[in-house]
Amino acid sequence: MEKPTTSATCQQVPNLLSSFVDTFVDFSVSGGLFLPNYQNTPDSNAPVSHRNDENTPGKFKTRYPSPPGRLVAIGDLHGDLEKSKQALRLAELINDSGDWTGGSTTVVQVGDVLDRGGDEIKILYFLERLRRQAVKAGGEVITMNGNHETLNVERDFRYMSESGCEEFRVWAEWYRVGQVMKCLCEGLENPKNIFKGIPSSFPEIDNDNEAVVQGFRARIAALQPNGPISARFLSKNATVLVVGDSVFVHGGLKPEHVYYGLEKINEDVRDWLNGLGENYTVKKFLRYADAVVWMRDFSDDSTKKCDCSALELLLSTIPGARRMIMGHTIQENGISEACENRAIRIDVGMSKGCGDGFPEVLEISENSGLKVLTSNPLYRDKYLHRERKGGLGLLIPEQGPKQVEVKA
Repeated sequence: MEKPTTSATCQQVPNLLSSFVDTFVDFSVSGGLFLPNYQNTPDSNAPVSHRNDENTPGKFKTRYPSPPGRLVAIGDLHGDLEKSKQALRLAELINDSGDWTGGSTTVVQVGDVLDRGGDEIKILYFLERLRRQAVKAGGEVITMNGNHETLNVERDFRYMSESGCEEFRVWAEWYRVGQVMKCLCEGLENPKNIFKGIPSSFPEIDNDNEAVVQGFRARIAALQPNGPISARFLSKNATVLVVGDSVFVHGGLKPEHVYYGLEKINEDVRDWLNGLGENYTVKKFLRYADAVVWMRDFSDDSTKKCDCSALELLLSTIPGARRMIMGHTIQENGISEACENRAIRIDVGMSKGCGDGFPEVLEISENSGLKVLTSNPLYRDKYLHRERKGGLGLLIPEQGPKQVEVKA
């Protein structure tokens, strides 16, 4: 009796099978999330001309007009999913189930999702899910690359936590399961081996600990240029962003960055993350102390160390720019400003791996008024704000001075 073949059937349903396997793996590694695939909503693997996507060549959307609704900025998350959700709830952007409730709000997360915590992959999936839900509701979730994203792509794992290593090891196990499932069907092309060429031992780790070795290898595989995580998630991130009159960058900018072209920087980083090789931006603007993801010229929490004249010159090179909003440097006393609100620093070290600070987020209103939403219990009401057009309206504490440095 002739052995039956499934090839004809497989040829009819390869996309369906592949989609099922991908959904199964996504659900398993994300902590139980389904990524909604709304009609006319960008899918993480489908090119969409008007939005940033890892498969879309050409121009990267770098400049956005002032949003019709609120504009909210969130600092470094560093592998802490619970604190990430607390920050989003603080701004009334998600409900208790983690679903988008922000309507037409535009959210910018300024990078450093990776390192120091054990929920790095889960946060990437969670933000992707919110991005799709937000678009459906008329909002926007824009994510950015920080120095810890670029460090990991370059195999620098010095800030990886033990739990972060384990999360990537588990991801690799599920990824392999998905590969095996796809190989069962003759109608599907066998997936590539993402671990090809990756060493089986490393001088910087305990090679007697098999789980650590496999987590290390998985992290390289996932985050190397054109890796499953770097291409799918990080390549869609902006490295420099302009929304209305606010410039967003993880570390900071210099005039030479602007002269080279903000759009070109984003395109270069995207191409590098998609495995197209190193380019001018990667070699000149992503490494060293004055890189766009590394510099601290304007993010140091000491006002005296911020060169306001240099910042003013920099902002003058970007049409319509009024302020620069940065992460990267932890503000021990919460979101801070310098140079009459020209420099806004929003990394508050909220992750448990960075000091377990109180979540805070920045809200920018249509008239450029700035407000800080905080979960710090020193403040009597986290939704009571001092409105001040053009000023940084901080919450009023129960004890101490009547206000916390409000500038016009």
